[in-house]
Amino acid sequence: MRVTLVEPYYGGSHRAWADGYASHSNHDVSIVSHEARFWKWRMHGAFLTLAEELKGQIATGDRPDVLLVSSMMDVAAFAGAVRHMAPEVPIAVYFHESQFTYPLSPADRADATYPMKNWSSASIADLVVFNSVFHRDVFRREAARFLNQFPEYKHVHKVDGVIDRSVVLPVGIDLQALQHRQVVRSDIPLVVWNHRWEHDKGPKDLLAIVGGLIEHGADFRMAMCGEVFVSVPSTFAAITSLLGDRLVHEGWAEPADYAALLSEATVVLSTAEQEFFGIGVIEAVAAGAHPVLPDRLVYPERVSALDFDAGTILYDSPSTAVDLIRHAFERDVSERARRATTIYDWSTIAPTYDKVLAELAAAI
Repeated sequence: MRVTLVEPYYGGSHRAWADGYASHSNHDVSIVSHEARFWKWRMHGAFLTLAEELKGQIATGDRPDVLLVSSMMDVAAFAGAVRHMAPEVPIAVYFHESQFTYPLSPADRADATYPMKNWSSASIADLVVFNSVFHRDVFRREAARFLNQFPEYKHVHKVDGVIDRSVVLPVGIDLQALQHRQVVRSDIPLVVWNHRWEHDKGPKDLLAIVGGLIEHGADFRMAMCGEVFVSVPSTFAAITSLLGDRLVHEGWAEPADYAALLSEATVVLSTAEQEFFGIGVIEAVAAGAHPVLPDRLVYPERVSALDFDAGTILYDSPSTAVDLIRHAFERDVSERARRATTIYDWSTIAPTYDKVLAELAAAI
């Protein structure tokens, strides 16, 4: 079966997802994409240019049986743009994230455009796919809340029907290389924080946690490995200044360097205020790190799936996180962690994607 995966934001975790599925699927998966920049413009305009790229693919004789489309664009408009060139080809939309609950930065203001594009994408697609149960539940609740603000013909009655027909497919991750790397621990524990340097990843909590560790006299090193963009919240400068020589890595890490840091990590820390899956955390746990995560968002679901003791992982305040990190310095969960994360390896996940998409194609 031929699957065309359409990714308007082909970079970072989106690219890893697209490439990972294409590499591990038993179907013939081709990728049609745009570069990972100008996300708001991608949401508005990518439907038309990606439809043109799909037309070129079809002209060479590569007509898909299924379209698997990332939600980082107006999927309803895309469906209209491809209806003549790919009639009766079903569209599955994959939600990596959604705009209903995205924390606004100080430079932004509320804009109903993007939640509406998420809703119209879900309502038009033949199949809606979420990356976690948490995400599906948030979408159901927040889509209804969002639509209720409009004056009439509110669509609210349609939300349950759309979500009830959806499925949850976790993001697959290439974990085997991480799971088979030798754990290289130093006498000084390494804490890894592996997120984008943006406001929705909780820099204020991170500053409080780093400050708490230092106040308690904890001997530790830290790696803050994630993408750094042109505009970075000022709190990050305060964090790096406070860490001083304890900071062994800051900013983007090339794949080999990133894997090496994870193999050294004693703890992987998250302070996220927006997270629908948690790829970075799973990667670090697969390499043997002890997770310390906020008791919110998708993290309780992840902890439950990995069958960990939530009391040693989930925190409700920065001070609790400090205590959990200090206790984690004294434990070694590496072997158990590695075994637990196998459920997210592409070798396990890809066959489920294949089955779901084959069933979708057969149903049309």
